[in-house]
Amino acid sequence: MGVLAAVAKNLDTLIGPGVMLLYPLYASMRAIESPSALDDQQWLTYWVIYSLITLFELSCWKVLAWIPIWPYMKLLVCMWLVLPIYNGAAYIYENIVRKYVKLGEYMVSSNKPEGQKKVLQMMSLDARRSVERFIDQHGIDAFERVVKAAEKEARKY
Repeated sequence: MGVLAAVAKNLDTLIGPGVMLLYPLYASMRAIESPSALDDQQWLTYWVIYSLITLFELSCWKVLAWIPIWPYMKLLVCMWLVLPIYNGAAYIYENIVRKYVKLGEYMVSSNKPEGQKKVLQMMSLDARRSVERFIDQHGIDAFERVVKAAEKEARKY
C-alpha cells in the first residue's frame, strides 16, 4: 500500500508536466503545421489560460500552499482544457472570450461596406479568408450574386 499511496500523493507531479506542458506543446506544433485555424484557436486559448493560471498561482502561492487539493484541482482543470474529448480551451474561447472581446474587427478590411464587415466578423477565420479570397478573385458583384442565390435557395426550405 505504501507505493500506491506515494503514487496517489504525487499524481499531480507525475502526470502534470505531461498533461499541462508536453502534450499541449506537441499539439501546438501540429496546429502550426495544419491548414485549419480551429486547432490554432484551441491551443492559443489553452496557452493563454494556462498562463493566467500560472500567474494566479505565482501571485497567491502563500494562500494556495494551505489548500492541499490545489495541485489536483489545477491538474483536473488543465486536463479539461487539453483533452481532445473535452476541448475545454476552445469551449472557453467560444462561450466566454468571443462574447466579450471583439478581436475580429481588425481582421476585416476597411474598404468593405458596413454590412459586409458585420457578416465577415461573425464568420470563423477560415470562412472569412475564403470569402475575402473569393471577392478578391471574382469581384464583389460575383459574391453578391452567390449570396442572393443562397438566400433564394434557403427560402425554398
